[in-house]
Amino acid sequence: MSTIAVDRETIAASRYHGTGNDFLLVDADEPVPKRRSFARRVCDPDEGFGVDGVLFLALEPEFAPPRVVMTLVQPDGSVAPMCGNGARCAAAWAMERTGADAVMIDTQAGTRPAERVSADADGPAQIAVEMNRPAFDPASVPVSADAPVVDRPVSDVVDLDADSRVRSLDGDGPLRITAVDTGVPHVVAFVEDVDSVELDRFGPAIRHAEAFPRGTNVTLASPTSTLAAGSSDSCVFDQRTYERGVEGETAACGTGAVAIAAVASRLAYAPRSGEWELHPPGGTLRVRFDAHHRAVLEGPVVHETDHELPVSECECR
Repeated sequence: MSTIAVDRETIAASRYHGTGNDFLLVDADEPVPKRRSFARRVCDPDEGFGVDGVLFLALEPEFAPPRVVMTLVQPDGSVAPMCGNGARCAAAWAMERTGADAVMIDTQAGTRPAERVSADADGPAQIAVEMNRPAFDPASVPVSADAPVVDRPVSDVVDLDADSRVRSLDGDGPLRITAVDTGVPHVVAFVEDVDSVELDRFGPAIRHAEAFPRGTNVTLASPTSTLAAGSSDSCVFDQRTYERGVEGETAACGTGAVAIAAVASRLAYAPRSGEWELHPPGGTLRVRFDAHHRAVLEGPVVHETDHELPVSECECR
């Protein structure tokens, strides 16, 4: 049901976050003719809300389960084909409106089932969404390479200046990276301590590297304890992500969490079965892989606030 005011003087919008990844959600029926300009304005921390993107959502409640078409416009005005935490927020939005515990999310990267895992009255709802099957082949990422970029020295892809260099996981030798597509491209690097990295220096150099024709997200991970093959401890990582389109670090990144799990499994840093626990700055995300090697991303979603925005402010330059 539309929540537009009868006189059409306002646009209804809601603010949600998935593990700190912040979005403004707008019904696709709302009169926002210039979505890219609108997103740039409302994502601006000075003029707008400072969110990580705007989700335009078209609810189709007649289906069983209900479907919602998701379009994510990022702070730079670009459209991202997939966002794990955005999809979880979209699912929560649709569930609130339909009363359903399961929905289908139509994204540019495919249709993704989502479900409410729990709804604790004393805490946020836990929402899980099925993600893409991770792909390492160069054409899928995409990355300009003849073979998958897996555990390769970063110098094979980009020449980092001295101020941007980061120590590898073992603290000795060049940083090693892996390129993977989890709905959007990610470069994953395992480091000793994610908090010691100046990501605002290191991230842009890789994000804009010529080897990535569409750009890439940059995700760092560090184990919370000594890596031990087959141990449960090896499944817990701290995470930081520099996001393409946001052009900065975000409090959480769902596709980045999936990328860490996929690469850790590929490099035998962690067992191939079980559950991965990721700790970005915004909280905790969990990743597991089903029998078909598709990733499932789970974490909390919070409906923060509702807003009525003047239409005049949405007819952006």
